[in-house]
Amino acid sequence: MAGIPPKPWPTGEAEQLEPLVRRVLAPNPSPYTYTGTQTYVVGAGDDVAVIDPGPNDPAHIEAIMAAVGDAKILAIMCTHTHRDHSPAAAPLAQRTGAPVVGCAPLVLEVEGPRSDEAFDTTYEPDRVLEDGEQMRGTGWTLTAVATPGHTSNHLCFALEESGALFTGDHVMGWSTSVVIPPDGDMGDYMASLEKLQARDDTVYHAAHGAAITKPKQLVRGMIGHRRQRENQILRLLGEEARAVSAFIPAMYKGLDERLIGAAEMSVTAHLIDLEKRGQVTLDGDIWRTV
Repeated sequence: MAGIPPKPWPTGEAEQLEPLVRRVLAPNPSPYTYTGTQTYVVGAGDDVAVIDPGPNDPAHIEAIMAAVGDAKILAIMCTHTHRDHSPAAAPLAQRTGAPVVGCAPLVLEVEGPRSDEAFDTTYEPDRVLEDGEQMRGTGWTLTAVATPGHTSNHLCFALEESGALFTGDHVMGWSTSVVIPPDGDMGDYMASLEKLQARDDTVYHAAHGAAITKPKQLVRGMIGHRRQRENQILRLLGEEARAVSAFIPAMYKGLDERLIGAAEMSVTAHLIDLEKRGQVTLDGDIWRTV
């Protein structure tokens, strides 16, 4: 995980990334969100789509409206329903009359320490996009790419005219995506990474952090990192059966105590996936190889 860069950040400014894409940074920096959630305005004509409208913050909503200008919002599109991504959808829809389109609704209470935002209870889509379904406007086409794993309802959106992919929290340049059971699923996450690896997108625009200009290289590295963690777990279990907490000192040297809970959840996600594949088993709170 990268450190947060020093200010100033372009919060509230409409940055032109490519002819069809502008980015507006929300004022919600945190250890979960880096410098904040990045909302994207797609389109350069009379109509646009807004991707990941972000938190329900009046200043951010005003910044989105300023970026949109006189164009009509045809769709407010959400990659998933964590509270840093979708809560502004409802007030923005009420203000503009635009439909909320994209991921399915999902609300789940996660007990224990968090390493990500909670779920948005206000999200009510007018239309849920399935894998491969599209939204079209003047000079732009966005295709839904189902990428479950970080959350079960996660979607990416491919901009067909430029080769860009809006990756939400599935792939980010500043940090690996967290996968938190029971909704987060490591097997699904790995399959979604492999799905992106097989695509030919030219750039990723993530919800947090800079644009990713070598997407295949990054995804290949992320797959390798997860496989390395998986092999670590199997090696440690080969030495002795152990509880989740006993993995952390061996796997995360010098880890900040505040991140121990998040590391335990990541290891648990790997263990559940290995259990599904018949390689490990759980006895009480002790994991062992099969």
